[in-house]
Amino acid sequence: MAKVIVVGAGIAGIAAAIRLRASGHAVSVYEANAYPGGKLSDFEEASFRFDAGPSLFTMPEFVEELFSLFNEPVAPHFQYEQLAIGCHYFYEDGTQFNSPTNREQFAELLEQQLGEDKNAVRAFFKKAAFLYKITAPVFLENSLHQLSTYLNRKGIRGIANLWRINLFSTMHQVNAKRFKKEKTIQLFNRFATYNGSNPYQAPATLNIIPHLEFGLGVFFPKGGMVSITNSLVDLAKRHGVQFYFNSKVEQILTQENKVKGVLIAGESIAADQVVCNIDVFPAYKYLLPQIEMPEKVKQVNSSSSALVFYWGIKKEFKQLGLHNILFSENYKKEFDAIFKSNTIDSDPTIYINITSKLNPSDAPVGHENWFLMINVPANTGQAWDGLIETARANILNKLNRMLKTDVSELIVYESVLDPRTIEIKTSSYRGALYGSSSNDRMAAFFRHANFTSAVQGLYFCGGSVHPGGGIPLCLLSAKITAALVNKKKGKE
Repeated sequence: MAKVIVVGAGIAGIAAAIRLRASGHAVSVYEANAYPGGKLSDFEEASFRFDAGPSLFTMPEFVEELFSLFNEPVAPHFQYEQLAIGCHYFYEDGTQFNSPTNREQFAELLEQQLGEDKNAVRAFFKKAAFLYKITAPVFLENSLHQLSTYLNRKGIRGIANLWRINLFSTMHQVNAKRFKKEKTIQLFNRFATYNGSNPYQAPATLNIIPHLEFGLGVFFPKGGMVSITNSLVDLAKRHGVQFYFNSKVEQILTQENKVKGVLIAGESIAADQVVCNIDVFPAYKYLLPQIEMPEKVKQVNSSSSALVFYWGIKKEFKQLGLHNILFSENYKKEFDAIFKSNTIDSDPTIYINITSKLNPSDAPVGHENWFLMINVPANTGQAWDGLIETARANILNKLNRMLKTDVSELIVYESVLDPRTIEIKTSSYRGALYGSSSNDRMAAFFRHANFTSAVQGLYFCGGSVHPGGGIPLCLLSAKITAALVNKKKGKE
């Protein structure tokens, strides 16, 4: 039985620990914080409960698969419901509508509400489903850094269809060519933000993202997003994974290019393999000072970060739902501010997640818990206090204008999360939510692999490595990493 140490109890680290334990390894997870989940955690204040980070749940089969490893039923431990309405959209000219998750209904709605040709929408979804079918087996479900990925039937098919996946056009270019209405183009460009990228730079291959929402479904975990973390931690513990919180790993120990364990509070803890679930930049800088940091890690182009206001609101807004988007008037200007000027636009697109809509206990009666987020640049030393103050005023002006209510008078609780605190709490380099951006057609290949040839027995999982950020990809990252560990052990 090999002894494996997982550094960090983010969702990928938890999932990797579960998979490795199911394969017979002795697994210990060391987490610097007092709680698991990293960004996928929650907190309660003033009778309001807030999911701290991710708020959209897709592809629940990746969670269910972890339970199946131990032949456990999911329902007693983790429950969720599929949503008929995905998002409530608001535009500055007063246009607003609720978006059904059914593709055909959505196509009909865009024709009615925006005057978009429903056949163009249907064609978009058909292409998105095709893109997902040919790219997922190669780019998402296997290591890009092993020859075996490309030498099977699916890999060969994926390579043969590379010319069809729009690598050489941007999302905006393809969307602007397919759709006639600016509002439709903006709506589909928005999906670049799901991995912290810029639709005016990111390859149109990312147009697979809407397929996850409209083709595979949007879901809501009962008990909030944190129930994903809690159910998986409980699963891991039931089957013998050991968790150690408030246990910051100071160094990953190596000897003669082989991993030996970790250093915690000055004490060496031995391991046969180490799986690192923290951002690769701080991992190399702080935990692996004895190893040369790869150039692609040094030169990472960070994804966007977030400015989040957690607001307790003493009113119920009937026009708002679980997921809400209030669009900026000039989308390109907003993304130029984030990715070119490293600042916050004066008219940011606002996302509001209100879990009390489906889980009333998350707020007092007659109140709502607002997770309000805008996309902002990663932390490069900006004068954040001033930027946050200005952004807050701009956000309130926009809310007051579009919701026709003085929202500032309704805030009874407030806390703020910005790129600096994201970086501190989650060890995410520069507070970037998704590690590196996908603002390059070869970005998938530039992400760090789930292993390193420099140190035998050292592996990586999580949003900063292949295949990328977001809950589904982090769970796939864990699957790829665990398979690599098991494959290596099988050869020894």
